[in-house]
Amino acid sequence: MPSPFSSSATPRNAVVLSAAVATALAAGLLAGSTAAADPADVRVHDIQGTTRISPLAGQTVTDVPGIVTGVRGYGSSRGFWIQERTPDDNPATSEGLFVFTGSTPTVRAGDEVKVSGTVTEFVPGGASSGNQSLTQISRPTVTVVSSGNEIPAPVTLTSRSVPSAYAPEGDPAAGGSVNGLPLRPRAYALDYYESLEGVNVRVGTSRVVGASNDFAELWVTVKPHENRTPRGGALYGSYTSQNSGRLKIQSLIPLAERPFPTANVGDVLTGVTEGPLDFNQHGGYTLTARTLGTVQDRGLKPETTRPQRGGELAVATYNVENLDPSDPQEKFDSLARAVVENLSSPDILALEEIQDNTGRTNNGVVAADQTVKKFTDAIIAAGGPAYDWRSISPVNNEDGGEPGGNIRQVFLFNPERVSFTDRAGGDATTPTDVTGQGSRAALTLSPGRVDPANPAWEDSRKPLAGEFSFRGETVFVIANHFGSKGGDQGLTSQYQPPNRSSEVKRLQQAQSVNAFVKKILKADRRADVLVVGDINDFEFSATTKALTDGGALYPAVKSLPRKDRYSYVFQGNSQVLDQILTSPSIRDFRYDSVHINAEFAAQNSDHDPQVLRFRP
Repeated sequence: MPSPFSSSATPRNAVVLSAAVATALAAGLLAGSTAAADPADVRVHDIQGTTRISPLAGQTVTDVPGIVTGVRGYGSSRGFWIQERTPDDNPATSEGLFVFTGSTPTVRAGDEVKVSGTVTEFVPGGASSGNQSLTQISRPTVTVVSSGNEIPAPVTLTSRSVPSAYAPEGDPAAGGSVNGLPLRPRAYALDYYESLEGVNVRVGTSRVVGASNDFAELWVTVKPHENRTPRGGALYGSYTSQNSGRLKIQSLIPLAERPFPTANVGDVLTGVTEGPLDFNQHGGYTLTARTLGTVQDRGLKPETTRPQRGGELAVATYNVENLDPSDPQEKFDSLARAVVENLSSPDILALEEIQDNTGRTNNGVVAADQTVKKFTDAIIAAGGPAYDWRSISPVNNEDGGEPGGNIRQVFLFNPERVSFTDRAGGDATTPTDVTGQGSRAALTLSPGRVDPANPAWEDSRKPLAGEFSFRGETVFVIANHFGSKGGDQGLTSQYQPPNRSSEVKRLQQAQSVNAFVKKILKADRRADVLVVGDINDFEFSATTKALTDGGALYPAVKSLPRKDRYSYVFQGNSQVLDQILTSPSIRDFRYDSVHINAEFAAQNSDHDPQVLRFRP
């Protein structure tokens, strides 16, 4: 006898559509949106249709047949996937579909079911995220017809089946959205994945391009030769050169039954990984594995940069990821060992994300002396130098980051090799300036903040400028932590190309720093100036172009071989966020992006430090 069960859970934002798409649906402008379907004879491919939006969105469907291919019994998106036994002959219409139950499903993979409910388009992250939507059935009533059936054969994702072109241009009439465009799965990777939304798919042995994380996910590529880095990643080299072979892997297997594997970039996920293709908020298309392969360790090791020679000044930048005294001593010790062993104890080290003495506790404390002391003590214990330090505390909760954390940049320097030129008066709101004309430049405040009242720095870290002396030569260092990419649309957004709204602020910040560097160079065209830090943008971005305007600066990362230009790995893309830029007088230098974190499951920070050595 069939065994029915039903769920009355509230659907996740039932139908969440952009205004443009909603208007198009109402006007019948989307492909298939005016098709009349007999609710008693609807199949999965009828629901999915030939665009990203179901032609039946908002309608009730009855007894949609399918085989259960996967069950998700955890998290806020509980439900299961079904797949049509007898597909149609249209490659654009998916044969798989998610059924959102809201509670732990009682069906099992291999059950033959009939599902009734409301067809909805759920946008992970909400409509404001710009994400594509997931077509699903909500408020389901489910009848199990039989059990133990063979699961439909998987579609294997390969380097040949996934198109190299990433996404079509969005429709200008729909605000740049691709939602209403007919799917072209043989032309575009995102269209291909969308045509398989909810379908049982498989990847064979594949290289890991994004390390496993605390959310039990990793990234692989099905295109082994696509923009491969020497260490096994997938380089993100331009806005128009996407890595279409990237795919996120999650597991449907309860962690109590099988812990998620630990994987670093360059490792290999061997064997068969198979399950329904989902779409979620962080990363888009995701293989939710019913069967998970085995990780083969390829032995990736952290890099070590060479020590500076006697006449070389070594300047480094390192984002230490919200460091505060409440962090475990092991984090301090690991970061300290990295400074001493992997970075070879640079002469000057600009740190980003040093939090105040009470960390994320929002209590008005802004001083960070205890944080810095705990770190510098750990460096001494690791065999490094007794670094001195300079910084300026922000106004409470005025510089962004975690509320109460008051992150800021800090200069560490080795007084055995470098001296700091102190000029008093610098505080959170008083700008430093430049004096001198013709042959000698100096900062009016050292340390001092650059242009702190500029609206570009509102709710963001203000640049920290310092004047150093090395073997009698003056070196200016400006430590930065530009605004984050928060609010940008993802690469799998319904809007193509995606809107990078956060770039507007970073562009203004770059213009502010560029103007200050030009002040120094006007006072002394031969001045040695280094702009360092977490720029939060790519070497090919408008932000970097603004920093270099007028030839004031050169992005030193461009001196590296192209495939070694990265400091961060995000969603399987190896990319540049951290940079050191040099003034024209610094011509002969050696640059190193020291890969010790971003490619690894075990991280001291999510950024790789950068080191530049030169002779002032």
